[in-house]
Amino acid sequence: MSKKKVMYTLEFPVRCSPTILYEFLSTPVGLQEWFADKVDQRDHTFYFSWNGATDTAEVIDQFENDYVRYRWDYYSDDEFFEFRIEQSPVTNETILKITDFADKAELKDQERLWNTQVSDLKHRIGS
Repeated sequence: MSKKKVMYTLEFPVRCSPTILYEFLSTPVGLQEWFADKVDQRDHTFYFSWNGATDTAEVIDQFENDYVRYRWDYYSDDEFFEFRIEQSPVTNETILKITDFADKAELKDQERLWNTQVSDLKHRIGS
């Protein structure tokens, strides 16, 4: 029996328009810039490659310039990872919210990994 993972959300201010950010979160070309070494897509399935190993994720929901939700093939049906784009009502800043699932013991490592990934994203965008 597998342990239940916990859902967590991280927020990152990103200096770019929601339209540009969405391209980096939802297309193979954009994702390959910061998320994986190589990204391919067939229909709603994305193939992410790192160091020769490939993981598969399905797009389970999306709304243009707002969010895209993926499910890794090894996730249970109620787990996903999501990129959501919001605008701060106060500063009008673009905010990237990442929601994901992890084992409680791996939470800090997963947060560090996302911080590194988003740092690469910001560098590619010029933010």
